[in-house]
Amino acid sequence: MSDDNKGFLPAIQGLRGVAALTVLIVHLQDMPLLAGFLPPIWSWLEATINMGGHGVELFFMISGFLIPASLVRHRSVGKFFLDRCLRILPVFVILHVILFTIGPLVGYKFFKGIDLATYLKLFFVNLAFLPDALGLPIGQQNAWTLSYEWAFYILFALAFVAAARNWVLAAPFVALAAAGIIYRPIAAFFLVGLLFSFVDLRIRVAGWPGVLAGILCGAAMYVSIEYLHPLVGLIPGALLFGMVLAPDSGLAAALSARPLQFLGKISYSLYLVHPFALFPLQIIGVKLAAHGVNLWLLWAGFAGLGLIVALIACTVSYELIEVRLRRLLDPALRGLLFGVRREARYVA
Repeated sequence: MSDDNKGFLPAIQGLRGVAALTVLIVHLQDMPLLAGFLPPIWSWLEATINMGGHGVELFFMISGFLIPASLVRHRSVGKFFLDRCLRILPVFVILHVILFTIGPLVGYKFFKGIDLATYLKLFFVNLAFLPDALGLPIGQQNAWTLSYEWAFYILFALAFVAAARNWVLAAPFVALAAAGIIYRPIAAFFLVGLLFSFVDLRIRVAGWPGVLAGILCGAAMYVSIEYLHPLVGLIPGALLFGMVLAPDSGLAAALSARPLQFLGKISYSLYLVHPFALFPLQIIGVKLAAHGVNLWLLWAGFAGLGLIVALIACTVSYELIEVRLRRLLDPALRGLLFGVRREARYVA
């Protein structure tokens, strides 16, 4: 995710908003289902909503497109990773501490009956983004994708530095990335973004036909990942992304709409924070269901109020943590590590 305004593409910002929103919609159904107050709904509707979780592959494509330019722009692997840490860690670490502080008190997920040794192990494994790789319980509901992001950052940076000296030196890292895709095929969606970052290929379908074509490609991508194979979804995913990157396409214009720009701006907080914002409503829903409140009414209330609460909480997170806290941390860490202050263009 780019951190400055150089080369800013509104359609990319809007696509971030769509990705985060589809994941949120999944949890507006999934959390009542797990808590036992989701009313009986059509199986096709449940399956359709569940496919929204594939918004994470949209995030992967965006990272694949933006990270190469970011690494080149920084002209320093150290500065690149400092910016990655400043971008990802503040929100994640604060939520991590909240989870591991309050979780044992309320018996949340794996915290019920946990011993100290297991607690400490899970604390540090989750802090290092390694629970999925080690087959251990994941604390933050959506943080598993950050393990993919960090693996991509590290492998691409190593391959980039090695290739700058000799292309042969990059071969082991490319082979490791290929092995990772075989093991976890959804990681292949980083390659879609990489392709478009190196090849000036844009798909221009203007007006409403472009919007319709984008919706159909997005739907085909989600369906392919869910019911066929993630690698099959690469084809409609690439077509979708090519239309997103064409500034005069109908899809790019639609994604540049103000509401999607706002959602894209807060998308990282929206993605990580909303399960925390929805959890109290989930507890209330369980209690009301036990008192016989109509399940359809409960679900409607949870979804409507949950959407509002999530947007408010995530906007606050964005303003206080992503903007203000980062603004405080950035010059201090940059000065400590590199002896320089962040360029004025970032602060502006």
